[in-house]
Amino acid sequence: MMLTRRIFTALMMSAAAMTPVAMTSPAAAQELTKITFVSPSASAINSFSIHTAIGEGFFADEGLEVTAQAINGSGAVLQALSSGQADFGRPGPGPLLAARGRGVDAVFIYNHAAKNNFGLVVPDASPVQTPADLKGTVIGTGSADGAEVGFARNVMTGSGLVDGTDYSFLTVGDGGPASAGLRSGEISAYSAAAADAAVLNHRGVAVRDITPPEFARFFGNGLVTMGDTIRDNPELVEKFVRAVYRGHMFALDEANREAVLDDMAAANPQESEDREFANALLEAIIDRSIPNDLSHGYGYQPPEVWVEWQDVQIAGGELAEPLPDLTAAYTNEFTFKVNGSAN
Repeated sequence: MMLTRRIFTALMMSAAAMTPVAMTSPAAAQELTKITFVSPSASAINSFSIHTAIGEGFFADEGLEVTAQAINGSGAVLQALSSGQADFGRPGPGPLLAARGRGVDAVFIYNHAAKNNFGLVVPDASPVQTPADLKGTVIGTGSADGAEVGFARNVMTGSGLVDGTDYSFLTVGDGGPASAGLRSGEISAYSAAAADAAVLNHRGVAVRDITPPEFARFFGNGLVTMGDTIRDNPELVEKFVRAVYRGHMFALDEANREAVLDDMAAANPQESEDREFANALLEAIIDRSIPNDLSHGYGYQPPEVWVEWQDVQIAGGELAEPLPDLTAAYTNEFTFKVNGSAN
């Protein structure tokens, strides 16, 4: 069965809308606050903390009823947030910085992919061994403005290659189109999230990651809301983050694995048709959510990596100059509150 963002979207939207609120929670007797969460892909597993928090009633415990919707790419997520069509989303750090450069007051509030969630992959039989070997080639991406584009550009810049001069990007989508592009040679490499790479391998297109290890520090997509939401309703943000944190911790416990897989299947049945594959994918995504340094707890965003992300955006042309206040792009306030770590 083809696993694509297009097919998943309708399923995820309808399934999330029908997710029952746990009637055993203390908040069930009162009216719940309805909020909308948007994801840049239809994979429920990529947003496992959200869907675990929905399925296990952690949002309901906070008095929240969350509807999860899938749209295409981080740019679309940020547009939905800025237009008021969504309350929270999961874009990448690069697109967020680019949006802030255009005056969009979006703020990172929880580091969901503490380790880099992307990899530059090539067919297993390809002669390419390093990013430098991709000079003169075309690199495929799932979307035109998603976090995978900024990440791949970052990797290529680290090898001294310039976008548009030494290589080019081609938006091919994910799943079947990405498989076809690699098989035909239309693209020589693909900037893939962990889920994308797993799907490619599952579809019989064996790929290997050529990303240099030093790029692991560039954390991936995280949870975001608008600045006015933080200023006007910090209690809502804290409740949302607390439920996400509980979902994250629940999913980390191996004893809860079957329950988590059930939550994923409820959110996106097609993605979980092959439960063994779903479990392998969940394992990979969970691993990337665990910080290398746990001294600040889960969800923490290292300020020094934000500086590096900004440098990448400037080098790639997404930002003309440094932001007036980079620290306004993120906050660790809520993660410190919910996980009890010291700042």
